[in-house]
Amino acid sequence: MRTAKRAVLVQPRTPVEIWDEAIPSPGPGDVLVAVELAGVCGTDHHFWLGELPLPGPIVLGHEGIGRIVERGAAVSTDSAGEPIEEGDLVYWLPLHPCHRCHACTILEDTSMCHNTLSVLFQDARLPPTGTYSEYAQLKAGQVFFRIPPDTPTAAVISFGCAMPTMLQAMERLGGVGYGQSVVVQGCGPVGLAAVLLARIGGAGEITVIGAPSERLAMASRLGATQTIDLDATDEDSRVQAIKASTGGRGADVVIEAAGKIPAFSEGLRLVGPAGRYLIVGLWSAPGTVALEPRAVNNANARIIGSALSRPRHLHKPSRWRRRTISVFHSRTSCPIGSPWMKLRKPLTPSAVPTSSRQ
Repeated sequence: MRTAKRAVLVQPRTPVEIWDEAIPSPGPGDVLVAVELAGVCGTDHHFWLGELPLPGPIVLGHEGIGRIVERGAAVSTDSAGEPIEEGDLVYWLPLHPCHRCHACTILEDTSMCHNTLSVLFQDARLPPTGTYSEYAQLKAGQVFFRIPPDTPTAAVISFGCAMPTMLQAMERLGGVGYGQSVVVQGCGPVGLAAVLLARIGGAGEITVIGAPSERLAMASRLGATQTIDLDATDEDSRVQAIKASTGGRGADVVIEAAGKIPAFSEGLRLVGPAGRYLIVGLWSAPGTVALEPRAVNNANARIIGSALSRPRHLHKPSRWRRRTISVFHSRTSCPIGSPWMKLRKPLTPSAVPTSSRQ
């Protein structure tokens, strides 16, 4: 029987441990993959900080590309009906909706299924679906997609879970209108995905607030027309800068992708009359803020939340990333994936990060 080393978070704020546990052959509807690329997401850091309750030790990592090693007798295609074979590369997130609840069947929104994250939070001794592992076992019904042979894996993994998350968020937002002003709070993977989609969608001015400077530079390469260094400004000066660039009104669309509670209060100050405020980054950020409902009411403003993604949002990027990456790569010598860390080395304690800047 195979064994697989895996990076396990036993308790918050403690060193990540490397466990070596058995990996049985897959069941009839399962797929066993050898992990080749794993994205490092800010949510992993939030788990380590203890900002989300965990049921016990878990295998970290939820952005993965792996090569099929073995598949159950009942599995002949990926989740989109594409034929698969041993040796094929696949792309997955450890999400497992049940398809038998109100969210899945009535709302038709698998991102709201209470079972969706069950495989991510399962006991670390079980065959992992998390991606900080030598092998991952994709359970029957879990969503995964074959990566076309002509699509570079670096292009697929570069946005990890961020692009699927932003694709769903943009749907919930209703898109960005042609020429509208957009402010993006945060320039991590989610914020950069927001910049890219806003630019493709026809936005006018796109301002990104964040740090460090390397990520702000990437935001400019992806289509931002103005950047504001979070570390070199205070909230009032940032609000003034946005007002100045929008004729004193505020932005038509503000997208929170910072993952920090103080960003919410600041973002409300950046929204213009009849504007929309899209909240994407606070999924794993606990806390409360003061809010004056009258200000939202009288501005005809809308606050829209969006969490996780659905299968189609995972499928779409794997099909258009190659073209999109090549278009934006032609504008810069800096590879699009460079602002992110990617785990592509043997699993040892020193190979697993325990901190990450949002």
